[in-house]
Amino acid sequence: MNMSDLILPVLIGVILIYGILKKVDIYSAFVEGALDGAKSAIKIFPYILAVIFAINLFIQSGAENFIVSMLEPITHLIGFPPELLSLAIIKPLSGGGSLGVFQSVLDNYGVDTFIGHSASVLMGSSETIFYTAAVYFGSIGITNTRYTIKVGLLAHFASIYAAIILSKYMF
Repeated sequence: MNMSDLILPVLIGVILIYGILKKVDIYSAFVEGALDGAKSAIKIFPYILAVIFAINLFIQSGAENFIVSMLEPITHLIGFPPELLSLAIIKPLSGGGSLGVFQSVLDNYGVDTFIGHSASVLMGSSETIFYTAAVYFGSIGITNTRYTIKVGLLAHFASIYAAIILSKYMF
């Protein structure tokens, strides 16, 4: 047994002991928290559904393939592997979709290649911007995201650049 196997049981035990010492009705507090969680899930469901619908529409309509074909000549000029364009486009939209594209990249090009290394760094250094913004802002009712999406996309482009540079010089 590893030490890491004990972290969660010990943490739960500490919380239970603390609750008992503070004379808190632990079961009622747990049920109340679960109810609040269910209310939050219902509250953010429309936002998640809208994002999933938009992502599927984007992919199934062929817009992704169109954008990839339009950007491919530019990527050759700047040294970005065109094989990673789909991953770079899908990652800000969908975590699950980007995992599928990532797996496809690894299956086709291997894990110990420049493309495999770049895809791995890109997966680990970027976020599902639109999904995250929809869930977090939707859960608390914010409709004006101001600069969040712009800055998130700027950070995404920085992570793409970093993935290529790091993969070129480290692997």
